Amino acid sequence: MSQAKFDKAVSIIQSLPKDGPIKPTQDDQLSFYKYFKQATIGDVNTARPGLLDFVGKAKWDAWKGVEGTSKEDAMTKYVENLLEMLKKADTEESKKLVAELEAA
Repeated sequence: MSQAKFDKAVSIIQSLPKDGPIKPTQDDQLSFYKYFKQATIGDVNTARPGLLDFVGKAKWDAWKGVEGTSKEDAMTKYVENLLEMLKKADTEESKKLVAELEAA
């Protein structure tokens, strides 16, 4: 997995409109989060959020769940998950994004 392909995938995720036709599920969002953190930072390096921070805990737990995954594998999973989500959406826009990502 090249850094350029991973960077392209990250920019695609960040550019998806919140109310657009391509909507990541909550599970998708957690998956992108954990693999992004693992690819860019490595293993969890913070304390687990407090009792009432439900979103923070879910994100931390997801990231903790991929502890030990290499940067390369995390980048690969991130890109694979994005390609899968875009192919499932099956819109003109998603097809265009798949082509851009596969060309990166």
